[in-house]
Amino acid sequence: MSKKKLCTPLSTFLRRTLTSIPEHFPSSFSPQLKLSLHSFPSPPFPPHDRLCINPTYYYSLGSLRFCGINSCPKSAENFQSRCWNCHAVPESALFLVCESCRCIQPVDDSVDYFEIFGTERKYDIEGSNLERKYKEWQKKLHPDLVHSKSQKERDFAAEQSARVIDAYRTLSKPLSRAIYMLKLHGVEVDEEQTVSDPELLAEIMEIREAVEEATNSEALNQIRSQMQEKLHNWSNAFAHAFQSQNFEEAKIAIRRMTYYSRVIDAVVKKL
Repeated sequence: MSKKKLCTPLSTFLRRTLTSIPEHFPSSFSPQLKLSLHSFPSPPFPPHDRLCINPTYYYSLGSLRFCGINSCPKSAENFQSRCWNCHAVPESALFLVCESCRCIQPVDDSVDYFEIFGTERKYDIEGSNLERKYKEWQKKLHPDLVHSKSQKERDFAAEQSARVIDAYRTLSKPLSRAIYMLKLHGVEVDEEQTVSDPELLAEIMEIREAVEEATNSEALNQIRSQMQEKLHNWSNAFAHAFQSQNFEEAKIAIRRMTYYSRVIDAVVKKL
């Protein structure tokens, strides 16, 4: 190894983005220098103000050891340090609008949807008054409110407003909220996965026939009521599975919720 390579600044290692586990060490380093990585997952449910989407990683290089938290929403490094317009330091980590000059800030992807609405990262948030907070944000971020401002701020407003809308739509419904919570934990859900459960297939065919054969609103409302009850039951099943960190069972619950939600939508269209 050349002397130049041995003099790599320490800051280079500290700035390394820990978004994925490296499968091998960069080829520019000698095979004699090995990188060891150990993942220590967070406890199942730490307090929401310290919860990280991904675990903590520890890197060792010889006698040097480095620690970093992957994509943690609360990491100070992920937040913009100053307002782009007046350069004021933000008073809080959630920096959508500058408290000093009221300019809208660029989107910070490290802020998750629960943080936008100031609620705990939990499944049961029915009483958290999302709509009220949503309207408050739109009064500050709607693009129409900054039509006379610079193009830069208008672009920021459009991006922030769109993100708040998506956050509201995602968290306001049990199904989309469940999918989002698994995503925060690194678990992807394929909503279009083919149904292979014979019992569920039989139930799907039966309900489809009932919807098609329904000729009046009374019959359709009865079907909708039944589907809403099933959706509620599987929503509770998801909450229990998620609480237990049983993500496979949680995904099964989501597939059921997906189907019953689609039936409800189909009934509403026919009413």
